[in-house]
Amino acid sequence: MAVFAYKARSRQGEILQDKIEGSDQMAVASELRRQGLLVIDIKEQGAAQKDLLDPFKSVKLSDLVIFTRQFATMINAGLPIVRTLYILSEQTTNKKLQGVVVLVRKDVEAGLGLSEALAKHPKVFDKLYVEMVRAGEIGGILDGVLQRVASQLENDQELRRKVKSAMTYPTVVLIIAVLAASFMLIFIVPIFAKMFEDLGGTLPLPTRVAMGASSVLTSIWGVFLYVGLGLGIFFFLRWIKTESGRKVWGRVVLKMPAKIGDVVQKVALARFARTFGTLSAAGVPILQALEITATSSGNWVIERALLRSRDAIREGIPIYKPLEEEWVFPPMTTRMVAIGEETGDIDGMLIKIAEFYESEIDATVKALTSIIEPLMIVVVGGIVGGIIVAMYLPMFKIFELIE
Repeated sequence: MAVFAYKARSRQGEILQDKIEGSDQMAVASELRRQGLLVIDIKEQGAAQKDLLDPFKSVKLSDLVIFTRQFATMINAGLPIVRTLYILSEQTTNKKLQGVVVLVRKDVEAGLGLSEALAKHPKVFDKLYVEMVRAGEIGGILDGVLQRVASQLENDQELRRKVKSAMTYPTVVLIIAVLAASFMLIFIVPIFAKMFEDLGGTLPLPTRVAMGASSVLTSIWGVFLYVGLGLGIFFFLRWIKTESGRKVWGRVVLKMPAKIGDVVQKVALARFARTFGTLSAAGVPILQALEITATSSGNWVIERALLRSRDAIREGIPIYKPLEEEWVFPPMTTRMVAIGEETGDIDGMLIKIAEFYESEIDATVKALTSIIEPLMIVVVGGIVGGIIVAMYLPMFKIFELIE
């Protein structure tokens, strides 16, 4: 297959310029005429080439939010979907997203529904996105649903930002502390070790420990240690993505001390409430909405609880009843869901729950940060200061060593 650049006029008189794959110029011209275009010019560009870096590229959540907002605005203005996708593919700055939008546009031109075309790219458009678009297509309110999707993505982005802001500082400080300690043990301690060996005598225990750690890190065992640490982190990250890993880690992370488990639970509950409320408001059936919410919750415990609740709701039981039996859902959440069902405003009540937990996350993250900052200072000071003290302890006995 070769790539052809074409110039054509639409039925509305618009001049379109784009690229298309085809076996030859005749086949491309035939395909363009089938799409109702008047062909002006076709030029072969050469064989289609795949970007070797494409698997490593990603679509940022912020790019997807902008794309969705613009999509909703253009649809609301009355532009056809194909024309909208064409414009978006031209102005999208993210190359990965741009390529996906082009493929979606071609599928829509070929007769596929928008949701079906989006579903072919699950790494960019997740199940939540696709199902909401499908509901918008069925209900004839695609522009409104796209606005809801964009708002959902923005809230999800904000949640992630809050969690990252709480975790970035301690992570960076811990990495700096490890690097500083490694530098001292590999380059500074050996200098002192050579001096102490020349002096002779029995060194203090902290000094002997520091010198022992230094000798390990400066030998082949040090290489094995760092490689093993790197592999351990790599396999741990791979393991928590497996079913067994998600099951164990999902429980462990909710039980973490120092308010970390509290933050994780509130983030999961806020995501559950907002996702479920948004799907329900968009017209997605309750059972289907629960399933999508479960898979996008990000925590195995929440996911299992929602799937068990879905099975109970299928039998005609109110939504809040099975949720009351799950320890991960606090009484306040289940009571508000019950009120929402009684008043017929389950969507609005779920959004209120999400807003409540999001404000709680703000307060908890600030409290967690106030605890972590002094704690990390103590940790860094203990590691670096401990090595320095261990190296200077023999100085107090320098005269005894000389004698």
